[in-house]
Amino acid sequence: MTNCDREPIHVIGHVQPFGILLAVSPDWIVGHASANAGTLMPADADALIGQPLSALLPAQTIHDLRARLQMLTHEDAIARLFGIDLMRDGRLYDVSIHRSARNYVFEFEASVNGGGQRVQDSELVRSLMGRIQRQTTVERMAREAARGLKALTGFDRVMVYRFNEDDTGTVMAEALEPGQAPFLGLRYPASDIPKQARALYKRNLLRLIADVNAETVPILPTHSPDGHALDLSLSATRAVSPIHLEYLRNMEVGASMSVSILSKGKLWGLLACHHREPHYVDYETRSAAELFAQLFSYELTQLEMNGELAEMDRAREMHDRLLAQMTSQPDVTSSLDTIAKAIEEVVEFDGIVAYWDGQFRAIGSTPTEEEFLGLVRFLNTAQASSVFTTDCISNRYPAGAGFVDRAAGLMALPISRQPRDYIVLFRREIARSVSWAGNPEKPVEVGPNGQRLTPRRSFEAWQEIVRGTSSPWRPNERRAADALRVTLLEIVLKLADEANASRKRAQQQQELLIAELNHRVRNILNLIQGLVSQGRGDAATIDAYSDVLNARIHALARAHDQLTSKSWTWVPLNFLVETETRAYLNAQSDRVRLTGDTIDLSPAAFTTMALVIHELVTNSAKYGALSDSSGTVDLSVTLDRDGAALLHWQERGGPPVQPPKRRGFGTTIIERSVPFELKGEADVDFLVSGLQARFRLPEAVVKPAELAPEPAEAPVHVRPRSEVRLEGEALVVEDNMIIALDASDGLTDLGAERVHTAASVAQALAILDQVPIRFALVDVNLGSENSLPVAEACAARGIPFAMATGYGENEDLLADYPPAPVLRKPYDVEHVRAVLADLFA
Repeated sequence: MTNCDREPIHVIGHVQPFGILLAVSPDWIVGHASANAGTLMPADADALIGQPLSALLPAQTIHDLRARLQMLTHEDAIARLFGIDLMRDGRLYDVSIHRSARNYVFEFEASVNGGGQRVQDSELVRSLMGRIQRQTTVERMAREAARGLKALTGFDRVMVYRFNEDDTGTVMAEALEPGQAPFLGLRYPASDIPKQARALYKRNLLRLIADVNAETVPILPTHSPDGHALDLSLSATRAVSPIHLEYLRNMEVGASMSVSILSKGKLWGLLACHHREPHYVDYETRSAAELFAQLFSYELTQLEMNGELAEMDRAREMHDRLLAQMTSQPDVTSSLDTIAKAIEEVVEFDGIVAYWDGQFRAIGSTPTEEEFLGLVRFLNTAQASSVFTTDCISNRYPAGAGFVDRAAGLMALPISRQPRDYIVLFRREIARSVSWAGNPEKPVEVGPNGQRLTPRRSFEAWQEIVRGTSSPWRPNERRAADALRVTLLEIVLKLADEANASRKRAQQQQELLIAELNHRVRNILNLIQGLVSQGRGDAATIDAYSDVLNARIHALARAHDQLTSKSWTWVPLNFLVETETRAYLNAQSDRVRLTGDTIDLSPAAFTTMALVIHELVTNSAKYGALSDSSGTVDLSVTLDRDGAALLHWQERGGPPVQPPKRRGFGTTIIERSVPFELKGEADVDFLVSGLQARFRLPEAVVKPAELAPEPAEAPVHVRPRSEVRLEGEALVVEDNMIIALDASDGLTDLGAERVHTAASVAQALAILDQVPIRFALVDVNLGSENSLPVAEACAARGIPFAMATGYGENEDLLADYPPAPVLRKPYDVEHVRAVLADLFA
């Protein structure tokens, strides 16, 4: 408002008598002359109504006040002037100006020191803040603040009053004159300072009641011409509620002052000042006290923020440590020891429970699993995205009274997106004594004028013993727990992602294994089909053809056994040569001498070379050096500089060799397998002195041997057909029909009068109960079951039996079976004949 000197004046009252208040608006001016005002206001203040401001104040004063209006830059701003010669007559006043809706409110107080006190007060505030800044805890800072404000204002008692989370207040620091009863540690009910008063404390940071018994002046008129009452929320001279004045009288307080303590925009507490007698604090000192409280609030906020930053650092360290430690853990429950050690560094607890994916695990003093499951249903009703705390479980969850001896308070950390999974900390019951400033259950009484409430009259400490509760969870502990909750949620999500990725990898590996198995089976079938079709020209009779084909298939089987025994990885060439020569020469296998470098073959090369070596040995045993008792074979191996392997097969001492008149399938395998399958080289010479063959295996399929050569498994010695004959009835236990029929035919050829077949344990046991079996051939794996009961039944009845298996050398699989000969699949009638020869020798 730029023309306040031309605005009409109106008079109001109901303000404290240590100053003068004028409200200037486009319609009216409000004024009040108090005892301290001297002759500033006329005796008949009503005469000012409707008059311009210039009728009261000199023009220069109005000019100075108008200039100060520019400082009111926001809604609750207050402009101040000290030691102003208001009437230009030598009398000095301190002035406060603020806005109230459409009004400007001017408050004048007679200056005590004429403005000279400000420098002294500023120095005192600076000195007091230095003492506060040296403190390292909130409690010590509060104690210094109480002492400092008492020295600055001269009140008998200064308290630092902190608001608790339940809106009650506690005196956490106090400075008082000797002989006064201390209020330190007392707790005041929330009703002592209602919410509307707390809201006002955030706007108007300082309130002074110089004399609780002083008369106040009513506002005249009570409403402006537009029907609104004047808002005096920011006024320094405004009167207070009569109920509050009575409250102070009941405390035997003659004067009081309160200064707000704000932290992070919230009302943290109050600096509450009491005096036994009326006590006026001049405007300059009050301004210094307000500045002192603001600086104290800043230091307090800084200290708390430093503590929070330190907690954040600890939380980050805990986060990194937990991530590192729990990466290898399968789930949260198995990691509870690790989690507990991390939490106890920042939060005290007596017991901890992990409830994750329906699994329960507890450490320390906690409810039982059954008790906890009921508690979980209650926790599921709480907000899933935040930490839930209570220091009295039974107040929120009545069934908690059943385990209060073990757990009275809890802090629950949800660790899943939905209410389901938790880390819950528990604290034991601690009986604590709360000292109230009077009975908190009855803070007010009904007064003599009907239902008007009057303030509490008794301020003696009223002690309450609180049971069924734990020590409270402090704000810093809740912040640490919330940071931990985020960490655990991240870990749980990571574990879930890893589990999903692992399942996906397993599924992909399974699909790959099935595809690879299908590919290998098809290759084997194609290979056998080739052996069948291409080998027809190698024998003159069906029996000879059958023998050749059977030998080649068993050569492949022996090679496959070697590969699977090495987990389908690289296999030494020595194993292949020794296995194949023993199969043909048995005790005279040393007639094939392997010399030179030791090498390993890749799985593909091993299968190919198995057929090549088999054909070389077979050819030598039929027509070459191994066909009589004098010949020998040298197989030398040389690793070339480029990594390739050179194999030289040379026969000596046998009958004269003549080149074959036609190229059979065996010769084709020797000459073409290595170049075609392995992209290597092969050269075969049929010399009169003996066959020579040279092979070059490329670097991709060979490497220097990693293992020392091991002796190959001695094959079953094939006895002549005439050495054994089976008598009586036999039993074949096999779930594959083709194999069962083939085995049945073989036993019939060996002399069995009748062969019974069974595809399951139940069928086999039924046959053993009904038929006098002389011999049983039992397959180990019968699909969904194994044949152990059949083997045990045969052993108990004294029936000779042999085990057939396609698992290769798996001793663990047969460890529980009674001792018996073992046939490796594929087997033929000659293998069975050899087993019978050993059993019935």
